[in-house]
This record gives sequence, C-alpha cells and structure tokens, in this order.
Amino acid sequence: MTGREGFYNITKEISAFVAESGVREGMVLVFCPHTTAAIIINENSDPDVMFDLSYACSTFFPSLKEYRHMEGNSAAHLKSSLFSPSIQLIIHDGHLVLGSWQGLYFCEFDGPRKRRYCAKIMQG
Repeated sequence: MTGREGFYNITKEISAFVAESGVREGMVLVFCPHTTAAIIINENSDPDVMFDLSYACSTFFPSLKEYRHMEGNSAAHLKSSLFSPSIQLIIHDGHLVLGSWQGLYFCEFDGPRKRRYCAKIMQG
C-alpha cells in the first residue's frame, strides 16, 4: 500500500529478481500499469533529492479546481506523464547496470492505493 504521494526505492527488489533469474546478460523492463504512477531512475544516496522532486512536481502541477477530470486527480495524471511508465535496464554479469548513485523508484502520485509493477527479463 502506498502513501498519498511518494517515491519508493525498488532497486533491491528488481536486483533480487534479476539475481534469482540466473540471467547473466540481457535486459530487464520494469513497467507500471497505472496512469497516476511512474517508474524512474534517480539518486539513491540523499533522500533530499526525492523531497525536492516531490516539491517540484507539486509546484509545477498543483491541484486546481479548474481541472475538468471528474475523479479530481488531474494533477496526478500530469505528474505521471512527466515521467515514464517504464524503464529498461541492462543486465551484465548477472547484475543491474546502474551508476554509483542511481536507484530505481516507483512513483506514487494518487494514493493511498494498492499498486503493482511488472518486471520482465529479456536474455541476450
């Protein structure tokens, strides 16, 4: 279950998925099947980066009464559209290829909700 809004580090889960697969070389696709959530790669060292990202999203896309979408979550749709529903990562020597400071995040913009993401490995 997610909170109202937030960035959830899923790097360990995806890394474990890759390790358990036994695939040494290939790609992993991580996909978010929701229109008010997203998947991103960003810094995983300083939690203030995620705070700043959340603050910027809320500043650029505030909730406004002028929005016409009847569910009242237009700002969440706009925020998720800024990012991507999926990320593709390289698997090399059985591990994700990420930079020293990079982590993989599930982004929630319209919670709390029970969310899921999908991962698929392509061996190559």
